[in-house]
Amino acid sequence: QVHVVESGGGLVQTGGSLRLSCAYSGTFSGIHSMAWYRQAPEKERELVAMITGDYRTTYSDSAKGRFTISRNNTGKVGFLQMNSLIPEDTGLYSCRIEALIVDLGRTSWPGYWGQGTQVTVSS
Repeated sequence: QVHVVESGGGLVQTGGSLRLSCAYSGTFSGIHSMAWYRQAPEKERELVAMITGDYRTTYSDSAKGRFTISRNNTGKVGFLQMNSLIPEDTGLYSCRIEALIVDLGRTSWPGYWGQGTQVTVSS
């Protein structure tokens, strides 16, 4: 099982920056992917950014050019650097880890969620 904990959220003004952290631990062979999602009140949760085990990255259209996702395998932590924040970025940001599990020669990559960290961008 993998334990995931996010941190770094807070209240910022439009144009400001935040760096979110995603710390993870547990028993696994590697990381298939790490992704950041956000959910605003009364809206569906959306994918913001993802980084794969081989460090390929993808971003939502709104995040592209402003957000940067990264991961430190040695420290078992990932980050989401958010710049030029706007009110539309407000929401609960959650980290999802797909951990590589090897059991008797069979590989799987179940997903694990953190509790989330709140980001609020004021006008």
